[in-house]
Amino acid sequence: MGKFIDLSQDIVDNMVVHPYDDQVKLYQDKFLERDGYNNFRLETGMHAGTHIDTPMHMLNEKTFISGVPLDRFAGKGCLLDVRGEKIISFKQKYTNLVNEDDIVILFTDYRDGYGTKEYFLNHPVVSEDLADFLVAKRIKMLGMDLPSPDRYPFGIHRKLLGNNILLIENLTNLSELANVKSFTIFAFPLKVRADASIARVVACIDMT
Repeated sequence: MGKFIDLSQDIVDNMVVHPYDDQVKLYQDKFLERDGYNNFRLETGMHAGTHIDTPMHMLNEKTFISGVPLDRFAGKGCLLDVRGEKIISFKQKYTNLVNEDDIVILFTDYRDGYGTKEYFLNHPVVSEDLADFLVAKRIKMLGMDLPSPDRYPFGIHRKLLGNNILLIENLTNLSELANVKSFTIFAFPLKVRADASIARVVACIDMT
């Protein structure tokens, strides 16, 4: 088996979330010394930290993330190095890089202000032509080290989700994949009846 790289952000108490979302609360409510065991409680929306969006998030779709086939959450990874691009556009070289059922990862290296509200305001965005290309390629998922592929009114969200492309937002550690030739992405959500889910996302680097 290859080397695993964790691409997920930590879930912590009072972490900064999208301005549309409620605050995350993570706290200990049972203590070994007092109660005989330890226990923690987590109160969170499904879009905190590293998470996966399904079509139900922004479309009139009735399938919860728990009902999405498991094979949609794992597949061959394809990293696109888009560092320095404020508008992430299609490039001709992507035609031979991206294949059907790939999990495409956008490496923007956008880390300015992660953990602050500014992080959600000034991030790069995906262009219409790149979104159209990914739809035509019929990829499985689009992941990114961004809070979103777009901003209000979220047309790119709707285009990708409407074509059954799941979205992974708020990835980290993508620099560790920058020079990797072959890797697999595993991005499994909780089995929760919701439009989205916090997730533990990892890359497995092919060492052969």
